[in-house]
Amino acid sequence: MTPQDPALLAQRQLQAGRPDQALPHALKAQDASPDDPHSHYLCAVCYRYLKQWPQMTQHLEQLEALAPHYGRGYQEQGHGHRAQGQSEAALAAYLKAVHFNPALLASWQALAQLASELNNTTLAQRASAQAHHFAAMPPQLLSINSMLHEGKLLKAERLCRDFLRHHPHHIEAMRLLAQLGAKLHVLDDAEFLLESALELEPSNRQVHFDYVQVLHRRQKYAKALEMAASLRQSEPGNPSFDTAYANQLVAVGQLEPALALYDQVQQKLPDNANLSLVKGHALKTLGRQQEAIAAYQQSAQLQPGFGDPMWSLANLKTYRFSDAQIAQMKRDEADPARSLEDRFHLCFALGKALEDRADYADAFAYYDRGNRLKQSQNRYSAELMARDLTLQQTHVTPELLRRFAGAGELAADPIFIVGMPRAGSTLLEQIIASHSQVDGTLELPDIAAMAHRLNGRRRQGEAPSYPANLAQLEPETLQQMGQQFLQQTQIHRQGAPFFIDKMPNNFRHIGLIKLILPNAKIIDARRDPMACCFSNFKQLFAEGQEFSYGLDNMAQYYQGYVELMDHWDRVFPSQILRVQYEEVVADIETQVHRILDYLSLPFESACIDFHQTQRSVRTASSEQVRQPLYRSGLEQWRHFAPYLGQLSAAFAPQPSGAS
Repeated sequence: MTPQDPALLAQRQLQAGRPDQALPHALKAQDASPDDPHSHYLCAVCYRYLKQWPQMTQHLEQLEALAPHYGRGYQEQGHGHRAQGQSEAALAAYLKAVHFNPALLASWQALAQLASELNNTTLAQRASAQAHHFAAMPPQLLSINSMLHEGKLLKAERLCRDFLRHHPHHIEAMRLLAQLGAKLHVLDDAEFLLESALELEPSNRQVHFDYVQVLHRRQKYAKALEMAASLRQSEPGNPSFDTAYANQLVAVGQLEPALALYDQVQQKLPDNANLSLVKGHALKTLGRQQEAIAAYQQSAQLQPGFGDPMWSLANLKTYRFSDAQIAQMKRDEADPARSLEDRFHLCFALGKALEDRADYADAFAYYDRGNRLKQSQNRYSAELMARDLTLQQTHVTPELLRRFAGAGELAADPIFIVGMPRAGSTLLEQIIASHSQVDGTLELPDIAAMAHRLNGRRRQGEAPSYPANLAQLEPETLQQMGQQFLQQTQIHRQGAPFFIDKMPNNFRHIGLIKLILPNAKIIDARRDPMACCFSNFKQLFAEGQEFSYGLDNMAQYYQGYVELMDHWDRVFPSQILRVQYEEVVADIETQVHRILDYLSLPFESACIDFHQTQRSVRTASSEQVRQPLYRSGLEQWRHFAPYLGQLSAAFAPQPSGAS
């Protein structure tokens, strides 16, 4: 804003206590930008001070329509209701305000007083504690905290870093910067900050709790479990700490003790919708489908409009929604006050519900809206992905392999299943893990984490160091990295001589895998491009796979995947087994023999009867791989062919002689 900006002039007059002089500037700002929420907010503040209630209400209604998640707007509603003696309405508005922005000190202070007046002792105590917490915070950090919740992440990060330059050991500032790092997906910075804060204050439980969450997001599950256990011991019976520990048990596959702990916590917090949700996820992983459905339904009942449990029901792939559920989801998704996360979860759930009813036009409309909403919050760049895939082809060459011949850890334990998501990797894992000599694990993050460390810390726009720097490694380093991979993944194994890592994105790092684990087996799970890409388009992933939220990005990613796999076939001839999903469905026995021959494993009939194998399965296909193979899913995309022109054009056969 310039010094003569009317919004800035209005703010200055309000700060000076002159609302009558601020109002003309606020109205001028609103006339210049009718759809700017901030100008409506300024007008509402002016009218409140001037006790012109109808005008205040009009601007607050327009503000809510434009920015339904703006906490300060609801705070202003609360101030207006309170000034008019409407205590119950004020209380409801302040609760909305702190829901969308928990750093609003004035709302907490008002809530503490109103709740006390209305004899709501529990709320009064909670609000008073929050008010004291934020009141004790330096004003700069309170402002940064508020910006974090308003989505002004880059400005908040800049101010927080500036504050830490002057107060380098301020624990709350370190926590805030770590939260900003997590929001901006700079998880290594967040981890380092919280680790440093814990060194300064080892007994700070909030830092400890945040550290567990970041370790989990970085998929450092063994360390997260250790830290969660320590946190739980520091305050036995704390339901938040118990839940954090149970979540880490789930992450390492200890599902039964996790469920027992969820049940204990649920006795203390029977109305917690998130607790029912995570319990449902654990039950689904164990194959206890009816119990999972009950948990998801309970979560949705406890928090009406909560999108995640509705998508979780849809993601079972076997659940069918009632007319009433579909109608309610449509109403909830259309509610402008609903969060972005709730809306895109509901969109994907509605897409699946309507597809099951053969209402393909409306199903696609919801899938498309869900993808657009999800894409609006990620920072995926097709250009940067294409660059990274090309760099693998440029730097991982037969010459590099010859230079490191005989290096690396020679153990043959790992079996990597790579490729596109939704290409049949879970089916292949279930088939192979049904063998007595193979452990199924999950999509392990370790290879991607090694690649990330090799890349190092870079400034924005700076060229990657990896994979070019593979050539600079010593043979001993490659062996150590292979051994480190085996050590880190040990926590997911159950004692079989071989184990599976089914992280599909590892196709980007096959060069690294073969350098550090030259005897590892690699299976490329391949599926028809139209079927595969549309299956991704319908899927809302828990983490990652940002390329999938858009047909154009998806087509480009699939083409880049095929080109890179062609390169790996040239660099590692006859070392990678390609398994076509459609061929497995058509003739499973032939394909099972082919896979086991490649793995040098004796034939076992359990691999053909894979759907009878009792094991935890964590991916979106978990219920499908517990059923015999069926052909009906092969051509599902054709129902949506009229809407898939971008994909059809991308995968159309090239005319003879075309480049």
